[in-house]
Amino acid sequence: MSAMNEDAVDRIVAQWRREMPDLELDAMAAFGRIHRVSRKVGDRNHAAFAEFGIGRNEFDVLASLRRSGEPFTLSPKQIGASLMLSSGGLTGRLDKLESAGFVERLPDPSDRRGLKIRLTEAGREAVEGALRAELVILEDALSELDAKERKDLGALLRKLHAGFEDQPFG
Repeated sequence: MSAMNEDAVDRIVAQWRREMPDLELDAMAAFGRIHRVSRKVGDRNHAAFAEFGIGRNEFDVLASLRRSGEPFTLSPKQIGASLMLSSGGLTGRLDKLESAGFVERLPDPSDRRGLKIRLTEAGREAVEGALRAELVILEDALSELDAKERKDLGALLRKLHAGFEDQPFG
């Protein structure tokens, strides 16, 4: 590999190979790159989302509501299941979104003790704008790959992800 194509992960792996030559380091290199790309894209998304008054966590809640379709209303339990969040983890996000005017809590007409969370027009504008900004960032991140490479990458990541599909986060 030429020094021109060498990246930070190559340098880290080379150091480990020098220090511990008996180790197989391909997995470290692959996940090191996945992690670094994810962090850089995440940082760009964070900045883009901030322009719409939300963070990643708030985007996820708003996106769950938006992609649920009209009337953009879900129960907290449905949102929590979609995001793999406990009710306690969701409450803070909902409080923040409600005070920003992005969602509203409504009584559940089919359960006197229940609530429904509805996306407001301001929330819809925020999540749609943030999504459009995110897609530009993601397209830019993949711009080094041609169509076949994108398809191959997607297939490989889908295969890798399948091994973790049913495992909880955390």
